[in-house]
Amino acid sequence: MDRRKNQNLTTPRWLEKGSAGERRATSILTYWTLRYFLILFAALAIIVGVALYGIRETAMENRSRTAAMLGQEVADRVEAPSGSLTIPENLNRILDQRMELFNMNLDVCLLVTDLQGNALFTRPQMTERQIQEKLNPSLRSGEPEYQLIKTPIMQNGQEIGGVYISQFRKTPAYSSRELILFAAVFGALALSGWFTIYLLSRKLSRPIRRVAESARQIRSGHYDVNLEIETGERELGELVDSFRGMAGRLNQLEEWRELSLAGVTHELKTPVTSIKGLVMAVRDNVVNGEEAKEFLDIALQESDRMERMIADLLDYNAFSSGNVSVRRDRIDLKLLVSEIVYQWKLPHECDSINIVYDFPEGLIYTTGDAMRIQQIVVNLLNNGQQAAHPDRPLCLQITIRESVGRIEVQIADNGAGIPEQDRDYIFDRFFRSEEKKRRARGLGLGLTYSRLLARAQGGELLLRSSSPSGTTFSLELPQ
Repeated sequence: MDRRKNQNLTTPRWLEKGSAGERRATSILTYWTLRYFLILFAALAIIVGVALYGIRETAMENRSRTAAMLGQEVADRVEAPSGSLTIPENLNRILDQRMELFNMNLDVCLLVTDLQGNALFTRPQMTERQIQEKLNPSLRSGEPEYQLIKTPIMQNGQEIGGVYISQFRKTPAYSSRELILFAAVFGALALSGWFTIYLLSRKLSRPIRRVAESARQIRSGHYDVNLEIETGERELGELVDSFRGMAGRLNQLEEWRELSLAGVTHELKTPVTSIKGLVMAVRDNVVNGEEAKEFLDIALQESDRMERMIADLLDYNAFSSGNVSVRRDRIDLKLLVSEIVYQWKLPHECDSINIVYDFPEGLIYTTGDAMRIQQIVVNLLNNGQQAAHPDRPLCLQITIRESVGRIEVQIADNGAGIPEQDRDYIFDRFFRSEEKKRRARGLGLGLTYSRLLARAQGGELLLRSSSPSGTTFSLELPQ
């Protein structure tokens, strides 16, 4: 493998160098806060823009109504005792008071005309051309758009003149103070929203960052990580607890791997050493006659035991890599289990083993591989024999039960049971309890391999119960 491939296997994609230089993924804190701020800023800008437009239109409508009210008041104050209009002398003072009261800008123009359109009063003073432009908007050129409001002057139900008020249609409807207030509110909302998401993102990213750091330590081979994180969020708490459990499990598996390697080496080395010593004793004439034959018989037994351990190891490796096929035959389970137990008991006739059958009436069929089922059942029977209690004769109970879509084969013994601290690990490869190490040789692959065989046939191998009075294993198969 060249250096580039090796780098791809050890370096995360977000740390690889691209054509534009070193690229690093953005942190959650930066990613969320920046994008949330931009989205919040855009949303608030739209809201403020719509609000300002609505306020402006409302204010323009109110200004038009105010101008109409002012025009009506001026029309009521204009006198016409002899049929001709007379402008009150205090009209300018009244207009000053009203414009100050209504907060009207100085760009408002007011004209009073007779029925023929002759200007009798203008505020401010205007030339004849300006008056005509105010009264006829079509004559204007290059000037802002005006709004012209006319209030007729009535006498005895007849129109004798008119009051015209002209004001800019696009006159700002809000003052600089109002704009500053809007800007302050806008900024406060944007900053408060950004600060809120910043705090939440930081609280969320802190435990994730700690978990990522612990994952890097595990990747480097340091499984003993200290992940003490207190969080009130349920999902984060579940993530931290799961990762803490995974780290502990990996650490335990690493310790077991080292111990298992040493155990496998020891278990294979012991018979080799024994065979070598026995054969050398025979070769060097240290023993002769019947004693030499006995030494050779022991050497053969040790070689058989070593052959079985190597076969277990090869079978497990072959099956775990998917190189072993499993048949799908229709099997009479009661007949198969009876034959398996009968064949297993033949070499143990001299042992005081009591076998009890608890089978239902009628035929029971399953789909699977008869040879693989035999391997599982024989392994469970051997385990039951090895777990025999020294103070009571061994009794094995074989039970077959039917349920919806499943068939269960239970093998129960009355042995010493499995220690409670070992029950969660008995299906792990190379695991052997201290008690079993003292009583029997092996690699600790029997239950692991049996579970793989059961699952390959669509079933499962479970530890149902274990206590000082006995242990029960259950082989589930499809009906």
